[in-house]
Amino acid sequence: MSEVKAQPAGVDLEELEQLVAEADTGGRHPAGTVGRILLWVAVAWSLFQLWYASPLPFVFGFGILNDTEARAIHLGFALFLTFLAYPALRSSPRDHVPLLDWVLAVVGGFAGAYLFLFYVQLSGRPGQPTTLDLVTGTVGILLLLEATRRALGLPMVVVACVFIFYTFAGQYMPDVIQHRGASLTKFLNHQWLTTEGVFGIALGVSTSFVFLFVLFGTLLEKAGAGNWMMQISIALLGHLRGGPAKVAVVSSALNGVVSGSSVSNVVSGGIFTIPLMKRTGLSGVKAGAIEASASINGQIMPPVMGAAAFLMVEYVGIPYSEIVKHALLPAVFSYIALLYMVHLEAIKMGLKTIPQRPTPARERMLRMGLGLSGSVLAVCIVYYGIVAIQAVFGGAAPPLLALAGVALYVASVWYSSRYPDLALDDPNAPILELPRAWDVTRTGLDFLIPIAVLLWCLMVEQMSPGLSAFWATVSILSIVATRKPLMAVFRKENLAASVLAAWDDLIDGLALGARNMIGIGIATATAGIVVGTITLTGLGLMMTELVEFISGGNVILMLILIAAISLVLGMGIPTTANYILVATLMAPVVVDLGAQAGLPIPLIAVHLFVFYFGIMADITPPVGLAAFAAAAISKEDPIATGFQGALYSLRTAILPFVFIFNPAILLIGVDTWPQTIWVATVSLIAILLFSAATMNWFVTKSRLWESAALLLICFTLFRPDWWLNQVSPPYEELPASEFLSAVAQAPADGRINFVVEGVDLMGEDVRKTVNVPLGEPGEPLERLRGIGLTITQAGDAMMISNVDFGSYAKRIGLDVGYDVVAVLRKADQPSSLIPIGLALAAATGVAGLQFARARKQADRKETGPAR
Repeated sequence: MSEVKAQPAGVDLEELEQLVAEADTGGRHPAGTVGRILLWVAVAWSLFQLWYASPLPFVFGFGILNDTEARAIHLGFALFLTFLAYPALRSSPRDHVPLLDWVLAVVGGFAGAYLFLFYVQLSGRPGQPTTLDLVTGTVGILLLLEATRRALGLPMVVVACVFIFYTFAGQYMPDVIQHRGASLTKFLNHQWLTTEGVFGIALGVSTSFVFLFVLFGTLLEKAGAGNWMMQISIALLGHLRGGPAKVAVVSSALNGVVSGSSVSNVVSGGIFTIPLMKRTGLSGVKAGAIEASASINGQIMPPVMGAAAFLMVEYVGIPYSEIVKHALLPAVFSYIALLYMVHLEAIKMGLKTIPQRPTPARERMLRMGLGLSGSVLAVCIVYYGIVAIQAVFGGAAPPLLALAGVALYVASVWYSSRYPDLALDDPNAPILELPRAWDVTRTGLDFLIPIAVLLWCLMVEQMSPGLSAFWATVSILSIVATRKPLMAVFRKENLAASVLAAWDDLIDGLALGARNMIGIGIATATAGIVVGTITLTGLGLMMTELVEFISGGNVILMLILIAAISLVLGMGIPTTANYILVATLMAPVVVDLGAQAGLPIPLIAVHLFVFYFGIMADITPPVGLAAFAAAAISKEDPIATGFQGALYSLRTAILPFVFIFNPAILLIGVDTWPQTIWVATVSLIAILLFSAATMNWFVTKSRLWESAALLLICFTLFRPDWWLNQVSPPYEELPASEFLSAVAQAPADGRINFVVEGVDLMGEDVRKTVNVPLGEPGEPLERLRGIGLTITQAGDAMMISNVDFGSYAKRIGLDVGYDVVAVLRKADQPSSLIPIGLALAAATGVAGLQFARARKQADRKETGPAR
């Protein structure tokens, strides 16, 4: 995942590897015994995480750990490896570990694992820390901050220190955020000896499944899947105008399926695509910006999104498969829009195409048809074959499916062995001949197996993310361990050498996966300090009043404020920590203030909003790591690359605002396939028109009023309801007596809007409009209890009598004592086809005007020389 395997001419491989190491894995690579210790500790961390995620502890009745113990071991490994792998200063040695770092590593590992080592004793005296507890907590906090400085940089440390200072100086703060402060004992107990602070939800998610997804992506890259995906992209798109740039977009999307790191995504693909783009006419700045813009979106591309996406499982309280469903359309639209922007850039600059083998049109169409139909047929055979085996054999199906998977894998490797391994052409060579798509695909069909395992477990079997990642990782571990030996057997090559090479790849992959996790583990632990401060001081409740005061209760201003906070924080801290901070502080505020303004915002929409803008920080100047990585390859100014990349990324930045006000793009409230197709089509047209407006080019160069018109058309397609709401209210209020009836009539997995009134914890009267999901059809009170809400009925009055802690209802701000005063039903409005139809007609008109102008310009060019 953070490994660069090949070096095209003109690219400083050593510089790029160091850049990735400093960002992802640590810049220190000692040799000899110390290097082996570092290697095997990292391998041990990976093996521990596999053991913890597997069913084996329960099968053997050994090594069963609870969440707290596992988190402590996780942090112990992370702290130990940080002090060994990350030098203290730029001038610190990279080839050996100083004695002080050894001491810090051992003490940090002990402090991190303290809750595991003394779990029985600590559980026997809750809230009564001993001197050893307090000393360990103090040392642990200080070492965690130092580890954060090394792995993530000073800004994250500053953020954590500000919140620590706020904990002790609460009584001296302005009235709006004032609290009575906390003692050192209370602070240390809360932050280090419970699961409210450092060892909280964020570190728990990192322990439970983020590690395995990172390991999965690393091993897949180690097996050669990254290069395989890149070659497929080149084969499919290289012949198009601006083909290399389109290759960068598609290959980043494919890498994003299994990778959640912006920087490693840039480097692994950019060393090939950026020189290719420059060779076909793009400037170095634009080539780097396109690669960076495509790569940051890898974190929003399901199924393996950035690490922060897994935190949503805990923060939003829905399965990861649901998060994937909600995130899919915006991610796909963002990539398609970037492809379109690249195409417009290619037209504007008259870029060349890459030569391809001359093939008759009939043969090309036949190949394309066979490729598409064969892919669909293969997916259907696999899906219905698995379903049939499960139906026929029941409990005996898993071993049979495992045997079938092994047979399929061996057959795929045998088929691939008949053809030479992929060799990527040098993008700086004078001639580049594009490979055929099937010629590339057939060399790595087995790479699809672990991805299929992951998708099946996540989306079909609905397994937990951790267990899904475990089985997917087991499958890719098997491939890494056996692929080269099987190739050697089938090709009649040296088996012993292949076995040794496979063993080296396996150990290196396990170690590299662990080193990729160091920064994430440290980030989630440090973010826990912030979360712990919020729970200790009650800052979350105060933020509602503060944000409401700053924004004046205006939801748009509030969202812009949150976007700005995410971008500013993201300049100094990783996406994962950024998401934790902003989601913990601001997401409840958005939901609460939106509800009070009569706008029921789905919780997942708010968290995706925060997630998107945290990712945008990776490309936004002056500190955009993805832009810096791309600039290192293109040899251009990183600031200029960042600004150009930010321009290309505007199409990503607009989407969060869209799905806050139009959740249909997240497939919320979309129940049928025709609805899904309609929403997808209209939204795709809208984002393409937005891209054309920002590029100032549609059919030809746009005039100012034409770009403005395209933006208005885009707004209309995204928000046709806004125009309808100006002439007719969107909802009609039904009395509270209709509430249970509306719940009972809601379809499976449907949602319902209703209005509550009551008094909040600050003693103020509140009125909120909320939107809640409902599960399977059933008795209405039971459906409500499924989201943690208990309703007591007294005649026509409905009162909330209980809200389960940590439930969806609690997360959106519902509380005991609130009265349900109305239920909202969709009102009869004019059809949304009216504004959509007018908008499409206007877009057609703009296109017609530009087409006519383009023809006139072409005619002038043709007749010019004759005159």
